[in-house]
Amino acid sequence: MMTDPIADMLTRLRNAAAVHKKDVVFPFSKIKMAMAAILVREGYVASAEEVKEARPMIAIKLKYHGRVSALQSLKRVSTPGARRYVPKDKLGNVLNGLGIQILSTPKGILTNREAREQNVGGEVLCEIY
Repeated sequence: MMTDPIADMLTRLRNAAAVHKKDVVFPFSKIKMAMAAILVREGYVASAEEVKEARPMIAIKLKYHGRVSALQSLKRVSTPGARRYVPKDKLGNVLNGLGIQILSTPKGILTNREAREQNVGGEVLCEIY
């Protein structure tokens, strides 16, 4: 039994980028698929798709600039034992706007910029740059 599937996803991405793998596969969930879609939209990974096998999986193709991964840092902020919620007026920046925070909000999984535009706060899942 896995206690923190989001941390597992981030760790798999971090490890694959460290050894210059082309793709990563991990178990499917709606929240992880929404996070993967944000990573594609923001340009951190090349593609993300659902693979239907015996168990549904998510396959992500990593993106590199030469030998350097587009994913420099993946940090889990809110954990199952210590949730971190941020109100709409306290949404922060990551690396002065160069990175993103992924939040779980009442309007779905959003980046910190999108949450600021939609005037909502929520649980900060992770920070990426």
